[in-house]
Amino acid sequence: MNKAILQKITGPALMGVVLSVLPIVFTSVLTYYAIAYESLVNTFDGWAWLLITVICTVTSAGLTPPTILALIFGYFLGWEAVFPLVVINFGGILFINLLVRWLDHDQFLRFLNRQPKAQSVLDRIRDKELEVIFFAKLSPILPFGLTNLLFALSGASLKNILLGGFLGMLPRTLLAIFTGHEAREIRTLLENPQQGIWGQIVIVALILVSIVGLWRVVQKALK
Repeated sequence: MNKAILQKITGPALMGVVLSVLPIVFTSVLTYYAIAYESLVNTFDGWAWLLITVICTVTSAGLTPPTILALIFGYFLGWEAVFPLVVINFGGILFINLLVRWLDHDQFLRFLNRQPKAQSVLDRIRDKELEVIFFAKLSPILPFGLTNLLFALSGASLKNILLGGFLGMLPRTLLAIFTGHEAREIRTLLENPQQGIWGQIVIVALILVSIVGLWRVVQKALK
């Protein structure tokens, strides 16, 4: 029994657990420091923000949810935050793909080969992987790092992951930047980011479109 359990504890499996837990912890840490050192952050120049962007490009892969970054960047930089956040999102996707190749990606594929039904479903939706990635990334409730990990493990093309991720992340990233830009206090922003009725409506709409879109794509692929 112990041997069977140990065989399932692979690099990708451990990575999935890490990508599920760490963002929750790191969000609390980032929120605390953003509130505590707001006056200091307000003095940062372009070079400081460039350094922060480089650091967040790595940490967004598994530590920092892009939405919380978009809120903070939007609060301090306004609409100038769009470009650094696009860089951070692309960088996080690339970083996850490199890690997956390093952490025994082939073992996951061998596991799928032993599950004919799972392999059959994966093969059928592969022709529509761009649509699947887009609708998955559109939802604000699906973890950024974990979805990147699953798409990388599935063998999806990096081009589709990047394009689908960019298009899917764009609406909620812009919403978060706008919310941050309009906020008057960072504490209120981070403790209750969707206090406006229109922000809540947009979030619910994105979730519904994501669910319906994924369901329709999968249903078409399985016919």
